[in-house]
Amino acid sequence: MTDVTDSPALDVLLPTDRAGARIAPAAGEHELLDLLDADGPWVRANMISTLDGGATGPDHVTGSINGPADLRVFEALRTLADVVLVGAGTVRQERYGSLSLPAALAAERRARGRRETVELAVATLTGDVPDRLLASDRPPYVLTTPGCPALDELRARVGDDHVVVTGGPDGVDLPAALDVLAADGLTRVVTEGGPTLLSALVAADLLDELFLTWSPVVVGGPAPRVLDTAQWLRPVRELRPVHLLHADGVLLGRWTLRG
Repeated sequence: MTDVTDSPALDVLLPTDRAGARIAPAAGEHELLDLLDADGPWVRANMISTLDGGATGPDHVTGSINGPADLRVFEALRTLADVVLVGAGTVRQERYGSLSLPAALAAERRARGRRETVELAVATLTGDVPDRLLASDRPPYVLTTPGCPALDELRARVGDDHVVVTGGPDGVDLPAALDVLAADGLTRVVTEGGPTLLSALVAADLLDELFLTWSPVVVGGPAPRVLDTAQWLRPVRELRPVHLLHADGVLLGRWTLRG
């Protein structure tokens, strides 16, 4: 977790009626959480991109292109969420573990009426979920399909109540899977990728908001975009800006897909 004293202030560029305001770093991030909070249910995405469109650095992870400003928003969005939804490939690449928050953010989360812990949900076709997660005291929800070759093992390790089986050979039925999570009280969902999962959420019109950070670097190479799919979105999805923040050359935008 980040040391809040090392984090930069966030300058508000949009909306215009708040332009020039500054959100200083604070242990409980009350002001930042107020800006980001919204009535649920919702599905949000939190992604980062280089200026030339790369969703990762040359090391194939986001850690080489993010920084303290992005991490402030990253942790704040987790604080407000009931569950973090991630594709299994991203879980493996980014080495996800059980989710936790700094004590001050956890206290602010409780004060806002959220449940005690942030859950993790992993979408996978093959069942290739890291052992460190399956063996955790707080195992993730696993969203998979009837054809998953590791289905019996997953049920044995994390329990039937944490294995959500929907869809078919083409993939997880995301609307149905989100309905199952909602029935468990997990109605505020933030996805952190990867780009394939985000593409599927957008194509299914399940995404309410996109939080996109632009890192002031260029990387070249074959880096994926934040949406990684061979199919064009037809029609293209139109987004409306909600706010834009700035810190040390980093731009942090929030966009809505809901009119």
